[in-house]
Amino acid sequence: MRVFLIAPAATSYLWRKRRAAFTMPPMALPVLASLTPPEADVRLIDEAVEDVDLKLDADLVGLSAMTANVSRAYALADHFRSRGIPVVMGGVHPSSLPQEALQHCDAVVVGEAENLWPRVLKEAAQGRLERIYKQSAPVSLETLPTPRWDLLRANRYFIPQTVQVSRGCPMACSFCSVSSYFGRSHRSRPIPQVIAEVKALPRKLFIFVDDNIAGDPDTAKELFAAMIPLKKKWVGQCSISISEDPELLDLATRSGCLGLLIGFESISPAVLRSIGKRSNLGRKYEEAIRRIHARSIHIQGSFIFGFDDDTAEGIQSTVQFVKQNRLTGVNYCHLTPFPGTKLYADLQQEGRILHQDWARYDRQNIVFRPRHFTPEELQDKIFWAYHQTYNWRSFWQRRPFSFQHFSLYLALNFGFMKGVRKMERDAQKIRQEFRPHSGARAGS
Repeated sequence: MRVFLIAPAATSYLWRKRRAAFTMPPMALPVLASLTPPEADVRLIDEAVEDVDLKLDADLVGLSAMTANVSRAYALADHFRSRGIPVVMGGVHPSSLPQEALQHCDAVVVGEAENLWPRVLKEAAQGRLERIYKQSAPVSLETLPTPRWDLLRANRYFIPQTVQVSRGCPMACSFCSVSSYFGRSHRSRPIPQVIAEVKALPRKLFIFVDDNIAGDPDTAKELFAAMIPLKKKWVGQCSISISEDPELLDLATRSGCLGLLIGFESISPAVLRSIGKRSNLGRKYEEAIRRIHARSIHIQGSFIFGFDDDTAEGIQSTVQFVKQNRLTGVNYCHLTPFPGTKLYADLQQEGRILHQDWARYDRQNIVFRPRHFTPEELQDKIFWAYHQTYNWRSFWQRRPFSFQHFSLYLALNFGFMKGVRKMERDAQKIRQEFRPHSGARAGS
């Protein structure tokens, strides 16, 4: 049995495969490849860095998709099915809208796929795929295998291998699909297993892909302490709450932490309350940032604009906050209502969803009617924020307190300076295509 596992690229990312991509390799499909029986010939394609051979010979094609790349996944699925090749789909978007996905594929895996994959392969080989395979309970991470990184083109990635320690999030932010897909319980792999995987990584620098690497402080302390002798360097994502535990911060530094992506989401208490991000309420961001910077850890801040309580003045204040607190870098995300989230359900009920062109659900386009802006006004304000942040004057204003790991500061800022220009060009093109959908300013 010949199985091809494909990670489709969002339309706007297809240009990347022409050169080495400054992106992370997919993890879900390499894990499934590890769970594929040895008698099956499994191949893996990441379309972000290489072409998909549309004439490939396969007994089964598996596609994993999020909302931004599901349109491309559907196109590939339609093509392979027209050639008589069975197609199974999984990932966040097909799990949220399985009936939509079934219009393009033979079977959908709803939820985490690890426990279901051997059964899917067996029934595909027997020619009796079910329409829906549903994982109702969270997958135990204790026996999660090491991903088959050898099946990917390592030389096409800046960092060719990543590590996952945990899944799940106890919070239920209205805009986020993590808790609905992975559950609200925080699950972790056995630390000795993680350490063995980290130790085997060929490069010194790697990325933790957890949504919150410090989500369970006790587990994180055990992990960081065990990493100290390995002399590795890493970056990851976590909550601002890490700043309140000096021991945890010290261990993170000693374990090789260079930088953290932190989801501030907003500096407005009203916004934080409205979206359910109560873990950030009452925290003094400035003090938290100082504690993290004191350990020579860089901060990539993530903010989202477009919530009902957002205003033009709030966007301006956020830019000032970023500069005054000298954040290494920042993402100003366009609020995107992904299917399966409370945000999507609420906006759909209010009639504020502009369209369902999923390729535009990429955090770079406005796909709903904001309350205090027109879609064009909000997008213009977000690009204004980017230009105010990524320029030479701001580059000097935000210079790190410590010049340790200064190369990370340079790489992030030069990368964003270039990326923002491309993002703005793409947005202008898309604006012309979607002008009839933009509508008037939504009332309060």
